[in-house]
Amino acid sequence: MAIIQYLTTIHFDHGAISVLPAELRRLGIARPLLVTDPGVVAAGLLERILTVFGSAVDPTIWSGTPSNPTEDAVVAAEAQYHAQGCDGVVALGGGSAIDLGKAVALLATHPGPLQQYAAVEGGAAKITDAVAPLIAIPTTAGTGSEVGRGAVIVMRSGRKLGLLSPHLLPKSAVCDPELTFALPPGLTAATGMDAIAHCIETYLAGAVNPPADAIALDGLRRGVAYIERATNDGGDREARWQMMMAATEGAMAFQKGLGAVHALSHPLGAVPGANLHHGTLNAVLLPAVLRFNRGAVEAKLDSLVQAMGLRPGADPAAFIADLNARLKLPRGLGAMGLRRSALMAIAEAAPKDHCHQTNPRNPSVDDYLRMLEESY
Repeated sequence: MAIIQYLTTIHFDHGAISVLPAELRRLGIARPLLVTDPGVVAAGLLERILTVFGSAVDPTIWSGTPSNPTEDAVVAAEAQYHAQGCDGVVALGGGSAIDLGKAVALLATHPGPLQQYAAVEGGAAKITDAVAPLIAIPTTAGTGSEVGRGAVIVMRSGRKLGLLSPHLLPKSAVCDPELTFALPPGLTAATGMDAIAHCIETYLAGAVNPPADAIALDGLRRGVAYIERATNDGGDREARWQMMMAATEGAMAFQKGLGAVHALSHPLGAVPGANLHHGTLNAVLLPAVLRFNRGAVEAKLDSLVQAMGLRPGADPAAFIADLNARLKLPRGLGAMGLRRSALMAIAEAAPKDHCHQTNPRNPSVDDYLRMLEESY
């Protein structure tokens, strides 16, 4: 039996941030903790959002989100939440800030430690509807965390683990493509490939969810058609709108599940000192994973190829590799600064990730190691 669940309130368009005061009132948030990161502050986006709050709301600012959010950062932000008497969270930024905001909303209302709530630790059942209300405002078009039920955090144990629960869904997603205009070309490309990876992986995942499949294919069409335009011209309003929609749809669809790309990118994101960007990792890993999965997804390839705008019988893996090159993304994991000596530990960690379970073909440790070698 298929169980299909959708989702949350999404305000989507150029200028959508104007709804923020009304959404705060609707959710009863009078003293928000605004979670963001140094890049958002430097880009002037925090200042822009603060003008939208108006005089009625004076948010507490926490801007210490690392590029791969950590349990230590969650605990520090949650301490400020309680010290300032906050009653809700506004997360402003990319997937890192929004994931951290979700974890803060969880710990603000649930006892620690955080790792007990990880999906692979059986923690989903411990997450209740007491989670503090959260409004998510994305400033990138990639992760779609603003409409996702999960958050991925590097725990104090060193493991990068997913928290998964419908209670972690933001109560409101405010998607304003104008907030992505200043995103540099490299980050536009990397986050856009994250959205494309989400659409591909969730479409190929084996669970039965035709609505998710349809949304994933629509998001894939938009992402492939507009990612180069958005990368080449950050002020292209249509391309920015389409890429934010592709990101939103990718995350709406991955309620169905992801696969081996994310089973690998999650532990890679936790490699000490490496600071590997999640979207870039997904882009680099995607061709090898597509080649590995091909025999298990033949029935879906025609629809996948069509959504990518390719000729019948074209190779999706080769197309993604060529697209990565045109976007000037790193050629492989080695070019990202990962040492080859780290590959075996990543291969051993991947089957323990929650995304491993929904890959359409069951990879062994040796299979994961081969995919990593191909991606190096």
